Amino acid sequence: MLRTHGLSPCLRHLLLINVDRLGFMVPSLLSIAAGLLLLAVGAEGLVRGASSLARAAGVSPLVIGLTVVAVGTSLPELMVSVGAAVRGSGAVALGNVVGSNISNVALILGVSAMLRAMRVQAQIIRIDAPILLGASLALGALLVDGRLSRLDGGLLTGGIIAYTGFSVYAARSETAAVQQEYDRGVPQQHRLWIDLVLLAGGMGALGIGADLLVDGAVVVATAVGISEVVVGLTVVAIGTSLPEMATSVTAAYRGEGDIAVGNAVGSSIFNILGILGVTVLIHPLATDALRTLDLAVMIGLAVALLPMMRSGFMLSRWEGSLLLLVYAAYLGTLFV
Repeated sequence: MLRTHGLSPCLRHLLLINVDRLGFMVPSLLSIAAGLLLLAVGAEGLVRGASSLARAAGVSPLVIGLTVVAVGTSLPELMVSVGAAVRGSGAVALGNVVGSNISNVALILGVSAMLRAMRVQAQIIRIDAPILLGASLALGALLVDGRLSRLDGGLLTGGIIAYTGFSVYAARSETAAVQQEYDRGVPQQHRLWIDLVLLAGGMGALGIGADLLVDGAVVVATAVGISEVVVGLTVVAIGTSLPEMATSVTAAYRGEGDIAVGNAVGSSIFNILGILGVTVLIHPLATDALRTLDLAVMIGLAVALLPMMRSGFMLSRWEGSLLLLVYAAYLGTLFV
């Protein structure tokens, strides 16, 4: 039993209230943890099963990496955003997308570059990074009226279809070195029954994990007294970005910088065009909960990434440190 002897009546009352509130939140915190675990396991199983089937169908590892793996590692964000929007927690859905993009650039690339300086392909600088900037600016323009409609969702979804088609087309002219690099990063082929089990289990884990994460996050936000959009920008965004974090950090450690950078940039493009597009097609969102600062940080990071990568076609350790400092400062603005 908690001892409160010797404390003033006011302090004793506040302490007991906070202890009761913590006890109330424990099931929700466990729900968040279980949801994050199931999302990570589900995404991994789905990527492995789908990649194996694609290899069996004769699809090249590079195309698999640009489509199956890219989509698979973003499925946690998709499931969470759609689930949150349908449940009426649109702030969590929108915060998840914007927060994931901020963490992809500032946190994931920051940690990866701190681990090892990464060489960047010219194609990422010429094509993918400008597309990310364009998608970020387009999202800013769509948010001006305070609402994302199904028409907006259709425009965003059309964008991700065009981007994916272009990526597959451009992959045909990649060098043998890049092809081999992606071959090492794409899961190997299994037996058919294993693939089917991985696909079914992965989809089931993603669905249950998304439900647990959204439900737990909303309860915690209400109990602590912070907005749902802040939970989406932080806990949910970081949690659903764990597959991208694992992919980029592992690639950076192996010296495969183009995979590490391409994964973070490609995932950010998919977040805006694909995840938000599909989510809004299913359920339009009000966007007034998002601060102008949140959107400005997302766009600012997309702008800053271009000159960083152009400096010697490298992301250096000091640039990684700078990105992490920016991320820490941004988190500070959310909780001050």
